[in-house]
Amino acid sequence: MQHLDEPLPSQQHRYEGLDVLSERDLYRRREGVFLVFAGLFLGTLAMLNILGITRFIKLFEITDGSGDPMVVAGVPLVFAVAVGVLPYPMTFLCTDFISELYGRRRANAVVWVGLLLNIWVVFILWLGGWLPGFEALDPATGMPAPDDAGRLPVFFEVRTLAFGAVTASMVAYLVAQLVDVHVFHFWKRLTKGRHLWLRNNGSTLVSQLVDTTAVILITHFFAHALPVNKDLAIWPQLWLFIATGYAFKLLAALLDTVPFMIGTRYLVRYLRLAPTVQASG
Repeated sequence: MQHLDEPLPSQQHRYEGLDVLSERDLYRRREGVFLVFAGLFLGTLAMLNILGITRFIKLFEITDGSGDPMVVAGVPLVFAVAVGVLPYPMTFLCTDFISELYGRRRANAVVWVGLLLNIWVVFILWLGGWLPGFEALDPATGMPAPDDAGRLPVFFEVRTLAFGAVTASMVAYLVAQLVDVHVFHFWKRLTKGRHLWLRNNGSTLVSQLVDTTAVILITHFFAHALPVNKDLAIWPQLWLFIATGYAFKLLAALLDTVPFMIGTRYLVRYLRLAPTVQASG
């Protein structure tokens, strides 16, 4: 398939039954689709970094005959993910579309812009806490004083959790997304453009294993923000968090194969890209 690392509006494949577009319309169409995927990617990234680890969702638990959670290595088998993980698979679907249609250079560019967006989010959170507000301050620390329930004002609660989530995700995100783009094109070269499903799933599953492991370890050891039980062995709990997060992303990656393949077939025609054998899967 022709891709658009250096889009040339005059280069378009002529499909039977479809009009030939003017250079201006073709350019707008191609750049418009790119903007949609880049916008979805960056918007999702900003959302998940703010939501981050503000709440953990219990997906399910494995119980014994009495209805209590089963315990392995001293750890109850309760599977949970951070709310910020829910939209995360969308970022890999977007980079796979961009990689397939626009090439590796543009996919990497979006990844680097995403890193800058992470830094921007951290800066705004820091600035919002640094500027004076209306909260009562603790004379000893100069920071907002906790209320009667021992809680900080909502912004500072979110800020504390978001700092931990963003710090963890910045490192994991950059490594995982670059791995995703690299592995995607590795599979594309290896299969000579065939088996679209393989590079979509192969790249995403490898990169999300890297991402999940890095996020969990950094969130615990650096941000100290995981809901772990200090009375239990720490490593079995961390492996359970990693397994849960990865299983969720694995399922999401398998489910997005169909929209990715259907979307690619449609967009190849819509953007007037030259078809190749890979279009048939």
